[in-house]
Amino acid sequence: MVQGKVIRFDEVRGYGFVAPDTGGDDVFIHVNDLEFDKRHLAVGAVVDFAVEDGDRGLKASTVTLVAPAPATAASAVSAVAHAAPVPAFLPPLPDAASRADGEAPSERELAVEVTEVLLAGVPTLTAEQVLAARGAFVAVARSHGWI
Repeated sequence: MVQGKVIRFDEVRGYGFVAPDTGGDDVFIHVNDLEFDKRHLAVGAVVDFAVEDGDRGLKASTVTLVAPAPATAASAVSAVAHAAPVPAFLPPLPDAASRADGEAPSERELAVEVTEVLLAGVPTLTAEQVLAARGAFVAVARSHGWI
């Protein structure tokens, strides 16, 4: 078995390429050779696979997921799009300087600040996109103990 990182994958078409950690040519990867749900495969994911000679070059087979792709805005949004949203009405976020306790922000405070940053940075986002992106960011912050 060889380990490598996915460098391209088109979920709709069901194929992409993986770069072996050992170097050499990129290896073709097809959805039919995955031993897991294709929705878990994205650029940056680490996979184990066997290398075969296919009709058009090297081909991965018996592909297993070692580590999911690092969270990006797009993948995080899709991963938590159906997560419970933070309530839409939130109190104003106090200035960091006005926080007397020196504690990390609460989930609610972080959600307000993230919402403001999203709306200021990308004013064309829809409400659904803002909620999904905010939920993804809050989930990551929670998992790291930042809030």
